[in-house]
Amino acid sequence: MRVEEKNIVSKLFDAYGGLLSEGQKEIMASYIDDDLTVSEIAENLGVSRQAVKDSVNKAEKKLFDIEEKLLLVKRIDLLTEENEKLKKQLSRKKED
Repeated sequence: MRVEEKNIVSKLFDAYGGLLSEGQKEIMASYIDDDLTVSEIAENLGVSRQAVKDSVNKAEKKLFDIEEKLLLVKRIDLLTEENEKLKKQLSRKKED
């Protein structure tokens, strides 16, 4: 997974991770937060690599599906951008 994709999935996991099953949460936390590989997670949990891959894929799909419906992360990103613009404008006004 590319860094950009992983950053997106990380944002989605932060926003919606609580909606995943306990197993998916554990695997995604290891995959995203702990930056473990599929093989490392499989070894830690005593399951196959394919089981971990399937769980990651299903969790990612669920996270993207939820975001598609709620658009929470998109709204947060837009608000963050707007906040940065306002900070810059305020900073310029203070300098004048």
